[in-house]
Amino acid sequence: QVQLVESGGGLVQAGGSLRLSCVASRSFFSWNIMGWYRQAPGKQRELVAHITMGGSTDYADSVKGRFTISRDNAKNTMYLQMNSLKPEDTAVYYCNTRVGNVPWGQGTQVTVSS
Repeated sequence: QVQLVESGGGLVQAGGSLRLSCVASRSFFSWNIMGWYRQAPGKQRELVAHITMGGSTDYADSVKGRFTISRDNAKNTMYLQMNSLKPEDTAVYYCNTRVGNVPWGQGTQVTVSS
């Protein structure tokens, strides 16, 4: 079973940027539609971005124009570049397939201060 490990979160002021990384334990991203998810306290986990095997991307309206999903298949790594961060982006961020069928990792905490 593949393992996914997220990193890159932290505390940032509103308007700042962070880049999250998701590393897979083996070659995986080439064969799956992958997504970045987030879960804020007291809320359900939501999909914020996904990338298809062909490289097409799509975003939740709340992050469109600010977040960019990408991947490097050779490095078994997927990224989420987050710009113009807002306090409402505060959440634990996770990576998984588009249908969430891989065991969830620990996630990485993103906290945006106002």
